[in-house]
Amino acid sequence: MASGCFDLLAGDYDRTWTNSAAGRLQRDAVWRQIARLFRAGDHVLDLGCGTGEDAEHLIRHGVRVRAMDASPEMVRLARNRGVNAEVGTIEKIHDLEGAFDGVFSNFGALNCVEDLALLRSPLARLVTSGGHLALCLMGRFCLMESLHFLRQRRFRKASRRWLGRTCIEKLGMHVFYPTAREMERAMAPEFRFVRRTGIGLAVPPSCISGLSAASLTVRNRIDERVAHWPLLRAMADHELFIFIRKQH
Repeated sequence: MASGCFDLLAGDYDRTWTNSAAGRLQRDAVWRQIARLFRAGDHVLDLGCGTGEDAEHLIRHGVRVRAMDASPEMVRLARNRGVNAEVGTIEKIHDLEGAFDGVFSNFGALNCVEDLALLRSPLARLVTSGGHLALCLMGRFCLMESLHFLRQRRFRKASRRWLGRTCIEKLGMHVFYPTAREMERAMAPEFRFVRRTGIGLAVPPSCISGLSAASLTVRNRIDERVAHWPLLRAMADHELFIFIRKQH
């Protein structure tokens, strides 16, 4: 994972995503799901922690968090929040030691990893029996994004996720979009798939702006009711996958 491009994004990340109306709603949707998984006293590894927003949230709820990110600037911002963060790429978790009650990765950090199956063995070593993986990735088909760019006749943008990989030229990085089946295969057999839900089905991705607060409220209510439905969840901006560690 190229850290330099994320260093460039770090200063504006919270303004353009975390603190945006749509970004907040999507993050809240993830937090509602992981509240069932990680409890006070648990020790959780946050992969691709960014500026530490999620880690800080977990810490406020009594969860002990060890966080890592490839970007030194992201790590600096996370540490400023009081997060125990360190610089390291996700691919380097083979070198980590310790035991965790769960692993969390939010909003596409794992989309920068081409072969997720290579993470299965180190994750299985790090996560205790009955512990959870909560992995939120960008989906292969985002209905809101595709419609937005199709209306603008920007066909390349509209279809950029569909083939499973794309290159973001201005950042000099490749992004991968695994299917749900590929995700399940990548984590099996050490981890059992539990469920998945869409994050940002009616609530739009960050590229779409200008929606009123009332519209976003309605869209959020729609997501709360139907974003977990089969077929619909595959059309969301992100998908949250939950796995449980089988008995060692």
